[in-house]
Amino acid sequence: MKVLLLLGLVAVALCEPTKFVGDKVLRLTPGSEEDVTIIREIGHKVKVDFWKPDSPDLVTIGMNVDIHVPAAQLDMVFTILQQSGIEVKIMFENLQEAVEAQMDNKRATKAHDYTKYNNWATINDWVVSISSANADLISRQVIGNTYEGRPMHLLKIGKKTGSAKPAVFMDCGFHAREWITHAFCQWFINEAVSTYGSDPEMTNLLDRMDFLVLPVFNIDGYEYTWTKERSYLMWRKTRSKNSGSSCIGTDPNRNFDAGWCTTGASSNPCSETYCGSSVESEIESKNLANFIRSNKSIIKAYLTVHSYSQLLLFPYSYKYGLAADHSELLSVSQGAIAALRSLHGTRYTSGPGAVTIYPAAGGSDDWAYDLGVKYSYTFELRDEGRYGFLLPESQIKPTCEETMLAVKYIASYVLNNLY
Repeated sequence: MKVLLLLGLVAVALCEPTKFVGDKVLRLTPGSEEDVTIIREIGHKVKVDFWKPDSPDLVTIGMNVDIHVPAAQLDMVFTILQQSGIEVKIMFENLQEAVEAQMDNKRATKAHDYTKYNNWATINDWVVSISSANADLISRQVIGNTYEGRPMHLLKIGKKTGSAKPAVFMDCGFHAREWITHAFCQWFINEAVSTYGSDPEMTNLLDRMDFLVLPVFNIDGYEYTWTKERSYLMWRKTRSKNSGSSCIGTDPNRNFDAGWCTTGASSNPCSETYCGSSVESEIESKNLANFIRSNKSIIKAYLTVHSYSQLLLFPYSYKYGLAADHSELLSVSQGAIAALRSLHGTRYTSGPGAVTIYPAAGGSDDWAYDLGVKYSYTFELRDEGRYGFLLPESQIKPTCEETMLAVKYIASYVLNNLY
């Protein structure tokens, strides 16, 4: 086949930091198995970045496939696509323009701001200050350091009663480029403490339970996305070194003991879905898992916040079989996305990960569920691909406002259905 012969001639390895001038994001819709094969071949043999799904191996017929194509590869990719007849829509004509438009430079400030994307140094200082300013509701601890030595702050939010309360664990920022997720955890913490005493639902939640919030999980990766004027903005993985490979990092959401490194994960260190050298090979994964294992008796829900796609997923992702609590998990998810939609009309889809999007082994939500945390959910926040990972700062507030409603819905349900 001419298309595959063309692909066979391609071998590109660009490692230098680049700006995104002239790069495009394309949405491809494969209509046949042949289309799927061609898109997978593009992913394996041309230097492109898969935004959705996470890797070329997860492409299936009829799925929207979003790929970031560097300017240098556009001629090659368009030639292949024209020969194959695959349906193509251009989502970003010039990615650099979208990168620049993401930040509202009219409001440039070095101070922490809930409606802006804050870098790690700013978030780190904010964690300390909001904890000190709300000592009656927040206690702070470090659950370990990252690969590069940064502290993983965990904030416990709730009225201090002197006795153990049921808890909801929530983390943001597993994948470095999913900036809206980091913004949400900061928003949530502030909203919780600032509405305590005035919002009856939040007051009841904080009186009777605790939220254990890890505002940034993959701190090293997030810090990396800010370096060299955001030249590495699309970085996804951790920043650990891999023995025997020059490729850096592991996908932390393929690194947990839940069907580890079977379906939808890669054993290739250069893959965006690399599962790591072993279960919990990443110190960040081990720190999180150790904390949850140590506090399993009180943790009744696990929420992990990702982007993008507007989904609320629950187990399983590493297998197609339904969870023992499937009916209840589905019912709660439907109530949560209805609450979310009530504010701005944003439509989410809910369901088990494997059947709703694609199978993916080693995820933290499946691991937590198998550990015994029944109410285990993954959020995929806005949007559905118009901006993808470059959601403008103008959308932080509405995204966080609506997601708050879903989290509060789940937490209230959990509180009324303790096990």
